[in-house]
Amino acid sequence: MERTFAYLKPNAIQRGLVGEIITTLENKGLKIVALKMIEMDKYLAGELYREHVGKDFFEPLMKFVQSGPVVAMVLEGENAIKRLRHTVGKTDPLEADAGSIRGRYGVSVRKNLIHASDSLESALREIELFFEEGEIMDYTLTLEGEL
Repeated sequence: MERTFAYLKPNAIQRGLVGEIITTLENKGLKIVALKMIEMDKYLAGELYREHVGKDFFEPLMKFVQSGPVVAMVLEGENAIKRLRHTVGKTDPLEADAGSIRGRYGVSVRKNLIHASDSLESALREIELFFEEGEIMDYTLTLEGEL
């Protein structure tokens, strides 16, 4: 099983979409193995988005992700990274599939509701930024076990 990282941005929380988005992720076969609500500080935001330093959207992104609480999670499943990215949809909600999270709920490219790791390397780095080892659970869903 593969693990990946996602977090719901402040506008997802403000719009009351946390439950719907998590339901969508679980319905797509992704198991939540860690979950918490936090306020992202400047250091954490900077580390998460360090590859974008110097780009025109970097400072507005830093301000946005620190503007309110976020919900961070580790998801597990078969092909979890690819499955999550497909479920989240393209960054631009106008280009995202209508059934994706961004296609259904997104209204802005820059404030696009959810972040999803784009590779195994990113997932490992981002999980480590947000979660300590003891915060990630290892369990079996009833549906995964023998009937």
